[in-house]
Amino acid sequence: MSNPQPVQLATSHPSIRPSWPQRATPPEASSLLAARRFSSDASACEKQADCGSVRQSYGGATADAIHPVVEISPPDIVSRRAITWHGMTAETVKTTNQVNVEYCFRAPMHLLVAYEEGERRSGETFVEGAPRSNLRNFARKLTFVPAGHEYREWHEPLTRSRRTHFYFDPVKLDSALRIADISFAPRLFFEDATLWDTALKLKSLVDSAALEDRLYFDALGVVLVHELVRLDGGMSSIPPQLRGGLAAWQERVVAAYIEKHLAERIPLDTLAELVRLSRYYFCRAFKQSFGMPPHRYQTSRRMEYAKLLLAKRAVSVTEIGIMLGFSSTSSFTAAFRRETGTTPTDYRRNIG
Repeated sequence: MSNPQPVQLATSHPSIRPSWPQRATPPEASSLLAARRFSSDASACEKQADCGSVRQSYGGATADAIHPVVEISPPDIVSRRAITWHGMTAETVKTTNQVNVEYCFRAPMHLLVAYEEGERRSGETFVEGAPRSNLRNFARKLTFVPAGHEYREWHEPLTRSRRTHFYFDPVKLDSALRIADISFAPRLFFEDATLWDTALKLKSLVDSAALEDRLYFDALGVVLVHELVRLDGGMSSIPPQLRGGLAAWQERVVAAYIEKHLAERIPLDTLAELVRLSRYYFCRAFKQSFGMPPHRYQTSRRMEYAKLLLAKRAVSVTEIGIMLGFSSTSSFTAAFRRETGTTPTDYRRNIG
């Protein structure tokens, strides 16, 4: 899987419009458009069925990978930042001015909107297949737009807003997650604590531009998709696959979390909750998948990372121990000896 890449957002252009067919605007959408008091003529949002595109940027060169994004009008009142990885994109959007704004989207991709902050004096939100909403305060709400459905929204804001868009390509994700045949239902301004928590973790990675956390990005994205499936009734829980250990996505989630928290003592319950298993079943399944108990695996990964650091002469043994969460050089040395049969100093000397 390729590394997550920063994305340079661009408004749609005739040369990069996607090829899905335009569909007639439903009566609900027509009513919504008519209600827009601040728009005297047809906006860019109303004129385009494709509603924007996104280009990946690699050191100034634009790649061929282009997919639709939410169209925002006027475009210059928001700041947008996005990171994309295989089949998924997370995009943070912040309004910089407290002026009237409208959003629209329709594409062969699923869209999840997480509203972190936002309150409007008036406005309306429409998702094809769901009742329209005039909810004024939508902070900490979620909206899900299934692939192919139309989404339109307008605000006369009382406050500036912060939101995150998550785009999922069902075709690219199907080989790993098998979601292409799932019929998702539209959801407007709903709440789900587990989904919200995962969305915020992904949003924080976008804000920090943590491109080195590829495994963590991938793992959180997989969890987010599975939570959407669970929410839609596609599965009530993830059954333990004891004969074969953890499912592939569960292995990725747990391994990525451990790699990101090598300097911490990770509670067993935390790992079990990540993959929605009881502590008992998780321990059994983990051992079958990784060949050792969770605690032993964590220790093994810490020592492997220690070996990489020991190869860097500029970092002292004491500093390495602290970086890996050990309280003293002696405790680090003892743990390293138990795992490798030699001390950190001797290991460094032997690798030249």
